[in-house]
Amino acid sequence: MQWASLLLLAGLCSLSRAQYEEDSHWWFHYLRNQQSTYYDPYDPYPYEPYEPYPYGGEESPAYAYGSPPPPEPRDCPQECDCPPNFPTAMYCDNRNLKYLPFVPSRMKYVYFQNNQISSIQEGVFDNATGLLWIALHGNQITSDRVGRKVFSKLRHLERLYMDHNNLTRMPGPLPRSLRELHLEHNQILRVPNNALEGLENLTALYLQHNEIQEVGSSVRGLRSLILLDLSYNHLRKVPDGLPSALEQLYLEHNNVYSVPDNYFRGSPKLLYVRLSHNSLTNSGLASNTFNSSSLLELDLSYNQLQKIPPVNTNLENLYLQGNRINDTIDLAPGLGSAPDLSTWRPLDPFPGTRKETSKSIPGLHPHAAPSALQRRSSPSAASAPWWTS
Repeated sequence: MQWASLLLLAGLCSLSRAQYEEDSHWWFHYLRNQQSTYYDPYDPYPYEPYEPYPYGGEESPAYAYGSPPPPEPRDCPQECDCPPNFPTAMYCDNRNLKYLPFVPSRMKYVYFQNNQISSIQEGVFDNATGLLWIALHGNQITSDRVGRKVFSKLRHLERLYMDHNNLTRMPGPLPRSLRELHLEHNQILRVPNNALEGLENLTALYLQHNEIQEVGSSVRGLRSLILLDLSYNHLRKVPDGLPSALEQLYLEHNNVYSVPDNYFRGSPKLLYVRLSHNSLTNSGLASNTFNSSSLLELDLSYNQLQKIPPVNTNLENLYLQGNRINDTIDLAPGLGSAPDLSTWRPLDPFPGTRKETSKSIPGLHPHAAPSALQRRSSPSAASAPWWTS
C-alpha cells in the first residue's frame, strides 16, 4: 500500500513538471496575477490613479483626508486671475493687455485698468450680462473704437470706470441700473442733452478734467444724482437746471461768469457748492442766487468779486480769498455786522468735512475702485488721484 502511494505521488510530480516545462514563463504569470490583486490597506484610494496637487505645491494634509481646496476655475482667461475664493471677480489689471479677453458668464466684477487697451469691441460683455462693476480706467480707449451697444445689455451694471482714457464723446447708451459713472480725465468736449437719458438711478457723475464747453439740460432729469463734478473744464455757464436730490456740486476751475437768480432753489438738499477759480463778478450774481437754506459751505474764492454776495444765514463756511473785495464793504443782508478786514483771514478749506459712503463688496481688491460719493479734502488744491486718497 505504501508503494502504491509513492508511485501515485511520483506521477503527479512528473505531470506538473511537464506542464511548467511547456510554459517557461509561468512564474511571471504568477507574479502578475499577484500584483493585480494586491492593495495597500493604508491607501484611501487604492484603485484611483494619482493626480498631482492642483496648485503645484506639496500635497496638504487636508487633501489626503478627502478635503481638497477649491480648484482653479477652468473658464478663467489665461491673461487674468480668478481667485477661487471670490468666484465672481476677475482681475486683468496691470498686464499690458491690448485687448479685452473673454469674460465668463459668472463674473460680476471685472478689472481691466492700467493696460494698453484702445477699443471695446461690440459684444465683448454679451456673455456676462450680470456684471455689476467694470473697471476700464487708465487705458487708451478712444470714442471711435467703442461699440455702440457694448453696454446696453448689462441691465445690472452699477459702476463704470472709464476715466483716464482718450474719450472725446460721452459713451452710450448706458443701462438704467448705473449708479456711478467715472469719465474724468478724458477729452470730452460736450454733454448732449440726451447723453444721460434714462439714468434715473445714477447717484454720482464724475466729469472733471475734460474739455467740456457745454452741458445744457443733460443733468436735470437725473433724479437720484447726489454728486456732480464738472470741475477743470471750459464751461462758461452753469448747467441748465440741477437735479432735485443733488447734495454736492463741483464747478471750480471753469470760465463761469454768472449764476442765475434762485438757481439752487430747485435742489433743496444741496450742501456743498464750489465755484472757485472762475470769472464770477458781482454783476453776474443776482440777489437771491445763494439764498439757499440748505447750503452749508460755499466756495467763491479766486474770482473777480468786489463785494460779498448775499447768502443765507444757515451758511456755515464761506470762502472768498483771492477776490477783489475792498476793505470797506457794503455788507450783504443776512451776514450781521461788518467784520474787521485788517485781522481777517480766510478759513482753512473744508477742514475735516470729507463726505463719503462706501460699501464693502466681497472679493474685491481694496483699491479696485474708489469709495462712493467722496469729496476732495481741499477746494483750492489740485485733486489727488482717487487711488491715493
